[in-house]
Amino acid sequence: MNIFEESKVLDSHLSSESTTIELSCLESSYPFSTVQQLSRTTPEYSSSPIPNFDRCNSQLNEKNTLMSASEQSSVVQPLLTDLYQISMAYAYWKGNKHTEMATFDLYFRKNPFGGEYTLFAGLEECLKFIRDYKFDPSDILYLRSVLPDYVEAEFFDYLLNLNMNDIKLYAVPEGTVVFPRIPLIRVEGPIFHTQLLETTLLNLVNFASLVATNAARFRQAAPAQKVLLEFGLRRAQGPDGGLSASKYCYLGGFDGTSNVLAGKLYDIPIKGTHAHAYVSSYESMDDLNERNLRDRISREVRPFADLCLQYLNEVGKILNILPDETNKGELAAFASYAIAFPTNLLALVDTYDVLKSGLPNFLAVARALHECNYKAIGLRLDSGDLAYLSLEVRKRFIETGQKFGLPYFNDFQIVASNDINEDTLISLAKQGNSIDTFGIGTHLVTCQKQAALGCVYKLVELAGIPRIKISQDVEKVTIPGRKNLYRVYGHDGKALCDLLTKFDEPVPQKGVKILSRHPFSDQRRAYVTPSSVTSLYKLYWADGEIKEPLPALKQIREYATDQLLHLRTDIVRDLNPTPYKVSLTNDLFNFMHELWIRSVPIGELN
Repeated sequence: MNIFEESKVLDSHLSSESTTIELSCLESSYPFSTVQQLSRTTPEYSSSPIPNFDRCNSQLNEKNTLMSASEQSSVVQPLLTDLYQISMAYAYWKGNKHTEMATFDLYFRKNPFGGEYTLFAGLEECLKFIRDYKFDPSDILYLRSVLPDYVEAEFFDYLLNLNMNDIKLYAVPEGTVVFPRIPLIRVEGPIFHTQLLETTLLNLVNFASLVATNAARFRQAAPAQKVLLEFGLRRAQGPDGGLSASKYCYLGGFDGTSNVLAGKLYDIPIKGTHAHAYVSSYESMDDLNERNLRDRISREVRPFADLCLQYLNEVGKILNILPDETNKGELAAFASYAIAFPTNLLALVDTYDVLKSGLPNFLAVARALHECNYKAIGLRLDSGDLAYLSLEVRKRFIETGQKFGLPYFNDFQIVASNDINEDTLISLAKQGNSIDTFGIGTHLVTCQKQAALGCVYKLVELAGIPRIKISQDVEKVTIPGRKNLYRVYGHDGKALCDLLTKFDEPVPQKGVKILSRHPFSDQRRAYVTPSSVTSLYKLYWADGEIKEPLPALKQIREYATDQLLHLRTDIVRDLNPTPYKVSLTNDLFNFMHELWIRSVPIGELN
């Protein structure tokens, strides 16, 4: 049946007295042509009645009240999935297999960016997605238009009434430092439900964990006292990519963002100054329409523009620069910005020449602000040799501050931007610099070193029977069955290894020796005696509700920072880091390899 025949069916049902649906619920999610097609009148199709649309309407109203727009992107919904998830769900349902209880593990196979650790992020969004999982009536109409015409109406009714109350979700806490092969999330429930979650959970975890890890690596590369700001919205992959990047860069250790919406939604400090366009919009001091500034204390109106010109002459003498060498349009721009924001002047000084124009113009305006009982904040460098320029600028701050008798000039903030990446931060630290704050955009939010984390979602148990996926690529062999995860610590408080156990194995005990095995190698094994043991899994979703309190983003950020402190420095270093050990207990190792051998067919030589 084609779309026009489908439309005839819809029209016949829309015109009946017993069932109604309002097309307004379609208009926000369908192209106009599709709405037209779905509302056309055509002969009745008799084999598959359309689901009850009164129920669709009532459930639509119910869904609209589930959560506010600030909690979750409107596109994170059941149809944000791959077609084959819907196809498999139908095949499970058709084969009467859809209620069998399944367990899926979500994990990744390799740490990103050539490093040896990853930060887990995206859990809160996963839980919100599961909590509010509900097909919209318009979703059902769309699926009817794209799935084969022989798909039964009862299947669409099943989808329409579907929720995730029957599943359980275990996970490591968001912000935990994690490693390859350990399940970050374990999902248990009917295979129909758990299969439908795959694509969306992967989407919510993959980028979040990747960009959080990227941010953590930038944070590790910069000295602890340096401030890191995320300036990447304009270069991010679309609006959702920009918001996600701002959120998870903050989780990974950044101190603020330029993204105003992210500040509102996630309570992230927002920072920003002005662009080159603002500076070049002024050609001379004559362009100043407002030339005065009220004194902060006396409230007396002061001739601010004249003060800036007066102090430019004095700054020129101190720095051995002729005032005529500086660009007066730039001076006017700084003066106008100071009049608008007298407590928040941070000037972009590289539009023309940093040392011969931008810096003296800034210092003249800063001295004029002091005359009016305000203090400037500092300046931003967006091009050139950042290490050299920052040192030269700092030297002139100190020299000018001494001449004016204003010691706080010594500590003006120097902010640097200009396509900074992790290697730039490492290089600047080696060169020596006087930069206080880094504004970082493209390389951070787009994760230019690595495009994706590569999380996977694999079936490990069905109907109580462990399942294994085998492959000629050993790294792609799955670890079967439900498992528990423990982090083992040494006497120095540093993590020694992560230990996966069978679901029903005893909990590892402090001071009790354990044989730990490499998942894929008989020879690689070691005894470990824990000084302490932490169970990493928590039950986050069961019985139709979130079971654990969800911490605020700032708390997750603090937790992530603490997590990294519990790793040895050789694991987090940027050059040739030591791989962290993820091990199996002896029982799990033997069980996995016995199942592996049983699953490989025995060949025959001819």
